[in-house]
Amino acid sequence: MPVYEFECKCGHVFEDLVPMGTENHPCPVCKGKKAKKIMSTCTFELKGGGWYADGYASTRK
Repeated sequence: MPVYEFECKCGHVFEDLVPMGTENHPCPVCKGKKAKKIMSTCTFELKGGGWYADGYASTRK
């Protein structure tokens, strides 16, 4: 099961491990059942020499 980020109408943003396809989830702060799944920012980044758009590392010289 993936971890998704949710935002409640009360303004609380939280993450939870839920099944795929889950759109709404109860808020742990206000106990509301209308917290909506939001798009999280991605922190994955390829750094260093040799990484290209196709995902292959450079060959050794």
